[in-house]
Amino acid sequence: MPYHARAWEVYLSQKGLDSSALNAQMHGKHNDQLLREIFGDDLAIDEIQTMGAEKEALYRQFIGEELNAQLLPGVREFLELHSDARKAVASNAIAANVDFVLDEAGLRKYFEQAVNGEQVSHGKPHPEIYLKVASLLNVSPKECIVFEDSQAGIDAALAAGMKVVAINLHRTTLIGQSIEADHFLDTRLHEWLTSRF
Repeated sequence: MPYHARAWEVYLSQKGLDSSALNAQMHGKHNDQLLREIFGDDLAIDEIQTMGAEKEALYRQFIGEELNAQLLPGVREFLELHSDARKAVASNAIAANVDFVLDEAGLRKYFEQAVNGEQVSHGKPHPEIYLKVASLLNVSPKECIVFEDSQAGIDAALAAGMKVVAINLHRTTLIGQSIEADHFLDTRLHEWLTSRF
């Protein structure tokens, strides 16, 4: 998220706008929604697509070589430990960003499916993306555990009928999750998962 915030800051600065209030607005939202909030509802679709692509190119440029260093502590070990569990990515991000992170960080092999924000009509907090992933995995939503870091994502998962683990890296107040952990090495997370399986 800090890299998205930095990309928005630079992009809006290039447009002569202040981005100081944007960080609180951006979690769980599609670019088109944010751009309409910033620039107004009269933006044409092609303008939104162009502007969104420009901002996301900045994001990939900024995160670049720092990607692996910015992964949450323990995420690789966690994915290895649970390599037998079926897993998927459900992200509001555009396809280019999802592909960039999964491929550049070498994480794609852990996931059967990767659904991005361009593959659904409604972004989080709408449950569509989680229901789509459950359908693609051919599992019941009630059998799914979602790992989320935003309230919009938690709300989406709960609306889909799924259990939620909040990875609270932003140190914000999150509600509705079954358990909260600071990162993937958090002993509370291991204990909770062990008690469920």
